Amino acid sequence: MSLNLSAWSIRNPIPAILLFLLLTLAGLVGFSRMQVQNFPDVEMPTIWVTAELPGASAVQLENEVARPLENAISSIQGVWHIQSQLSDGQATLQVEFRLEKPLQEALDQVRDAVARQRTDLPAELLDPVVRKEQFSGSAILTYAVQAQHMDQEQLSWFVDQQLIRPLQALAGVGAVNRLGGSERELRVELLPEQLLAFNFSAAELSAQLKLVLQDSSGGQTDIGGAQQSVRTFATVQSAKELAQLELNLPAGQRVRLSQIATVSDTVREAQSQALLGDQQVVGFEIVRALGAGELEVASLVQARVQRLQAEHPAVQIRQVADLTQPVAENYQGSLTLLYEGAVLAVLVVWLFLRSGRATLVAATALPLSVIPTFALMYWLGYSLNTVTLLSLSLVVGVLVDDAIVEIENIMRHLRQGKTPYQAAMEAADEIGLAVVATTFALVAVFLPTAFMGGVVGRFFVQFGWTAAFAVLFSLLVARLLTPMLAAYWLQPPRDLERQAGWQRRYQQWLLRCLHHRARTLLAAAACFVSSLALLPWLPTGFMPADDLPQIQVSVTLPPGSSLEQTLQVSAQLRELAMQNPEVQQVFTLAGTSVGMDEDSGIAGPLQLNKASLSLQLLPSQQRSVSRLQLESQLRTLFAAVPGVRVRVGDGESDTYQLVLQGEDSQLLSHFANQLAQQLRTLDGIGAVTSSASLTRPELVVRPDFSRAASAGVVPADIAASLRVATSGDYGQELARIYLNERKVPVRVRLSAADRADLGLLKRLPVPGLHGAVPLETVASLELGSGPADLTRYDRQRNISLDIELNGQSLGQVEQAILALPLLQQLPAGIQLAAEGDAEQMAELFSSFGLAMATGVLCIYIVLVLLFKDFVQPVTILAALVLSVPGAVAALFVTQSALSMPSMIGLIMLIGIASKNSILLVDYIILARRNLQLSRLDALVDACQKRGRPIVMTSLAMGAGMLPIALGLGADASFRAPMAIVVIGGLFTSTVLSLLVVPVVFTYVDDLVLWLRTCFKTPGSPL
Repeated sequence: MSLNLSAWSIRNPIPAILLFLLLTLAGLVGFSRMQVQNFPDVEMPTIWVTAELPGASAVQLENEVARPLENAISSIQGVWHIQSQLSDGQATLQVEFRLEKPLQEALDQVRDAVARQRTDLPAELLDPVVRKEQFSGSAILTYAVQAQHMDQEQLSWFVDQQLIRPLQALAGVGAVNRLGGSERELRVELLPEQLLAFNFSAAELSAQLKLVLQDSSGGQTDIGGAQQSVRTFATVQSAKELAQLELNLPAGQRVRLSQIATVSDTVREAQSQALLGDQQVVGFEIVRALGAGELEVASLVQARVQRLQAEHPAVQIRQVADLTQPVAENYQGSLTLLYEGAVLAVLVVWLFLRSGRATLVAATALPLSVIPTFALMYWLGYSLNTVTLLSLSLVVGVLVDDAIVEIENIMRHLRQGKTPYQAAMEAADEIGLAVVATTFALVAVFLPTAFMGGVVGRFFVQFGWTAAFAVLFSLLVARLLTPMLAAYWLQPPRDLERQAGWQRRYQQWLLRCLHHRARTLLAAAACFVSSLALLPWLPTGFMPADDLPQIQVSVTLPPGSSLEQTLQVSAQLRELAMQNPEVQQVFTLAGTSVGMDEDSGIAGPLQLNKASLSLQLLPSQQRSVSRLQLESQLRTLFAAVPGVRVRVGDGESDTYQLVLQGEDSQLLSHFANQLAQQLRTLDGIGAVTSSASLTRPELVVRPDFSRAASAGVVPADIAASLRVATSGDYGQELARIYLNERKVPVRVRLSAADRADLGLLKRLPVPGLHGAVPLETVASLELGSGPADLTRYDRQRNISLDIELNGQSLGQVEQAILALPLLQQLPAGIQLAAEGDAEQMAELFSSFGLAMATGVLCIYIVLVLLFKDFVQPVTILAALVLSVPGAVAALFVTQSALSMPSMIGLIMLIGIASKNSILLVDYIILARRNLQLSRLDALVDACQKRGRPIVMTSLAMGAGMLPIALGLGADASFRAPMAIVVIGGLFTSTVLSLLVVPVVFTYVDDLVLWLRTCFKTPGSPL
């Protein structure tokens, strides 16, 4: 078929030309419409359940909410893991399903399970929210807004209405979240003495305000023969009017609100604060929607922000973080490396062929293989991301291989005195099987990566198919276009065929190896074994650390710390960070964001003791140290700040996570603390952070049931009175009024000074059957402590320990951790699990090992089908072993980790190494069958005629990947290990294949002859 296809194209050049014109046009259209992303969007079957019970403790939520929901959800088929996070007033469950579970089906089943369990949950619990992930990771852009003529509340309202609303409407924007700022509210600060005098509880006052301050429909009338709708307006227009409102007391009296409380139009007590440097700002961040491209969304947002800035010149809008810049640099860098690799590959062709026309014919294979690939990528919904661009960057040298083999073979025939037309016809016929075999061998290697299991497999679907498409298009070019262009455009060379000096020396080495076959094999085996001995010395990891110009610092103070204390510590850390000249600016967010929907009642748990600092660094080209080195320096600096937990880094690629599980919370906490102490003794690691919650101070109320029953007081009324007096009612229970088109909540509570008076709290009135009674008569109040938050994993309590790698490899740290004495024999009831990158690394090695084994098997099957022989393909597979020493040595010399990128390089190396052997073995078989040469003559002839295209293709591939291996262009932390593996393996594979594969062929051929002799039947030929 390949012979007829090439011959038909030579005889009929116009259809082939038109075909590639159409494919090129389709590819250009697809390229122009593809989204640019960092990594491909992966829709994981993960469902989130959020349940709100304001005021509830973590322990209460665990017993009354988390356990029932976990039990109901765990019965759903396909559930893999259930993780629960319990904090003040909020329970969040993350339900992970097995990858084969359809996302919508998982969402529906979880929603049904939660609905069935609703009657067993607390009545006060807000309806649980069940959702799937709609956004793609973290924010891509962050802005800070300042205005001299506005206070924080006015600026927050401006950001909500004038900035967030128009930005939210842009295509591709998934969410716009406000950071910091404040909310307007009407505050009713109770006067304790007056409240006690009137015997009126805070809960009763808040409930009565909600009943009074509301608009409602009142029916329909028919006055004057026309219908009118009736509406009751029961609201006020200002804080002054609210203060004059008269309320009914339980005893039947009336009282003005101003007599028992101070009413003010103010802002809600600060729950978070954003700062740029030491200046207070209001920030907002942009999160892109799934399926949208980072660069496209960022471009739309930045253009819109510029227009908004022009419309509001008195307001200063500054961009403080742009995570799309590295994506843009990676995109431009990948395209640049693609061009540089193509130029270097073409240069190698010219150096060998010394013919401008032949070089140009070979060079057409690159664009005509890559550009049509974009059409199929667009049709399949792929994006231009790190994975797909990496796939194309790595195969750029491979794409020109088939054309090199074709054109070199044609040039050899031309040197024999044939016309270009005759040389193209005969050379295409001669080389056709080898070209098809090498191409399908590569496809057989790349495609298994598209079917890998696990999370890693979801990311590499696009890698495998993109590489396979490009390689198949290169085969189409080599079979249709290259012979046709050579037939009509090449000219006979002036010089006759002659051997180069390196070819004569190679022939001498070849003959020596063929005469010392055993020594040659022993030397190759020794080289292979010695490379295996280096494996234990290689660092291992999941993903190499990047060198992006941003560092995230997480700060946690002891539970119970105020926002002011958190801000003070954040300021100390900011000043320490700014002492480093590599740090440009620091954006600080202290506490929990308050920009949530008050109407839903979901205000989120208060985390006033936590803060995050985003450090913006100089670009990597202008820095004297890497991001990892700078993080290590910052850890040393921050260690001087006492009484605070500081984690430097994003907690993903630079952290090892160890998870302990067990039902005995005391034993679990005790063992986790002991293990954390041992972990801190390890050399070279960074901070060790435990999720074991520190105890926080609590005010514990214990009702006296007999006294409460006598007074007609129930515990729910005690809790409600204290809750409203100290923090205000639930969000959905607050009274609200409209002021200047704004829905403003009315919050009833004590002043900050009164809330700090324990004696006053004891005397607060609590409603009873016979009237309100002082709290201390029906309950006791005492100071205590309890856990601030709890985490659960697969229906068990768990504590996770995050260990900062501090520049060390993940495998090295994991090995040291698992060797600790405490982990050699775990206490009964304690289980150990690895999460995060450690779990992904184990899955990575398993998936890639299976993919490589599948690739080798597929190569063997393809070769058996093409060569119609079960034994000789073993000779070709021997080259795979010969590529290992170079790959391992390259990793060892460069001290690159055996991680995801290097595993991709190994898979690619399998296909590339097999190409060299295929070219040799194909011609050996051809020479023995068609030219009737002896085995030795066939081996020498094959190595002479196929040695040069093998060296040319190997150098072209190496040259194409050299810019990547050198780390030129954008951040090459992810791409460089792949190119290093391929170049190192390519070197040993090429050198040893040219010498060892002929020797292996003779042994395999001897085996075939021996088997034929042993199983010879009468009358059958040998």
